[in-house]
Amino acid sequence: MTAYIGPILFALFVWWFSTGAIIYLDGLPRPTFKWSMLGATLLLGAAFYGLWISADDTTVKGAYVAFASALVAWGWHEISFYMGYVTGPRKHACEDGCSGWAHFGHALQVSLWHELAILASFAAIVAMTWGGANEIGLWTFVILWWMHESARLNVFLGVRNLNAHFLPPHLAYLKSFLNNKPMNLLFPFSVSISTVICSVLATEAAIAVDPFRQAGFTFLATMMVLAILEHWFLVLPIPAEAMWNWSMKSRQAPPQEARRHDAHRHDHSKPHSPAPIASLRSVH
Repeated sequence: MTAYIGPILFALFVWWFSTGAIIYLDGLPRPTFKWSMLGATLLLGAAFYGLWISADDTTVKGAYVAFASALVAWGWHEISFYMGYVTGPRKHACEDGCSGWAHFGHALQVSLWHELAILASFAAIVAMTWGGANEIGLWTFVILWWMHESARLNVFLGVRNLNAHFLPPHLAYLKSFLNNKPMNLLFPFSVSISTVICSVLATEAAIAVDPFRQAGFTFLATMMVLAILEHWFLVLPIPAEAMWNWSMKSRQAPPQEARRHDAHRHDHSKPHSPAPIASLRSVH
């Protein structure tokens, strides 16, 4: 049983913390973005290296390295998108009344470069792990990609919980592509497909006798469980976003700064009295 608990807890923590960390960094002042992006790019290089060296490593350590590397690689795409570096050719909201395929085309344009970058990373990971015995990193990236695309389509078609407040101000135009509905017709298919895949992965983890396969398939099954939960969070009346409320603190002015701002505003709201003549003379 301990062979499964470790990977499950590790996957849960990394999923929760990395999501919050990206939201937190994205809420910092924009001059900090270049440093966050630089750090993320260095980590991306380390992640690709980790995927490459673990391609033939069929130990439990190899499974952890491949899984973590894929998550870090995916994190680069999240940071580069939400900080506005790799988005798409369209950077403005959709006009009122726009619908149908035209609206879908506009939605695709706002993240086209982002999607192509994901495709490029996928090709790179395939090349680095091709023929290797350890494909945990590759399939982790694929699952994250599936979670991403399915969630995007569902919020575009309409779900109950959009969590639009997580969007930074410079991406506010994305709100015009989010639809608020109780559910959409794609949702049952998304959840059903994910559940079937999750069942297969969980079964593989349960019947595995090799520690590497136990850890690897547990990682993949856990990510699919999270994919299913994330989809249900979109439609159920559950305040799931509360798990990342701590990450929104970067968008709030520190108390001392807020007090200075209020004091400054208060000073400007009162008429200024002229300085005493004696004081003016003493300056000269």
